[in-house]
Amino acid sequence: MNDEQLLRYSRHILLPELGVEGQEAISASRVLIVGAGGLGSPASMYLAAAGVGEIVLCDGDTVDLSNLQRQILHVADSIGHNKAASGKECLARVNPLTQVRAVESRLDELALTSLVQDVDLVLDCTDNFATRHAINRVCVAACKPLVSGAAVRFDGQVSVFDLREPGKPCYHCLFPEGEDVAEMRCAVTGIFAPLTGIVGSMQAAEALKLLAGCGEPLVGRLLVLDGLAMRWREMRYAQDPHCTVCGSPA
Repeated sequence: MNDEQLLRYSRHILLPELGVEGQEAISASRVLIVGAGGLGSPASMYLAAAGVGEIVLCDGDTVDLSNLQRQILHVADSIGHNKAASGKECLARVNPLTQVRAVESRLDELALTSLVQDVDLVLDCTDNFATRHAINRVCVAACKPLVSGAAVRFDGQVSVFDLREPGKPCYHCLFPEGEDVAEMRCAVTGIFAPLTGIVGSMQAAEALKLLAGCGEPLVGRLLVLDGLAMRWREMRYAQDPHCTVCGSPA
């Protein structure tokens, strides 16, 4: 690390759980963030500020006025522009030492597979079950850790799925695909602006812990936030042995 990096990241380096080695691991890492909206905004900004070496930011949507209430990557001048491209411009101002690649299209499973293979970790900052399950399948196949977050109305949740250790659950174990689960979108149900900041920041924290190899990640644990009462609950869950994504073929 050069003198500029030592100074920029000095408050991380002072933490004995991180130190120089942990910061070097963060700075050498490549992270894929799918979604540059409410969750992807704070998550990507904190990861860039913390010195992640390369961020691949993916989003096929464009910025509109209703996004600005919570999607802090974007400003009024970003309206009409692609979110990944707008996010790249913002992250360059946050930390020019972090390389950012903008993928300005919706990703099918084949494209996701190609991207996931080249990164160390994935953040799911999307807002629909179909995409979340596609990301999970690709991460399980590639054995890459996945940090998942969700936020709608006043409710948030965050968890980590890391199958590098055998017997750990995947997203499908927790939320099986095809079950009759009501999908709530902030476009029709509303969302409390700071909620995305809370959940996205926690995703960034979990990602940095995984990259630096410190602390206890949220594997097998789902944190659920009631933002109106400001209360957290922790739910524990295990691998489903019959899971069609990560379970035993038998």
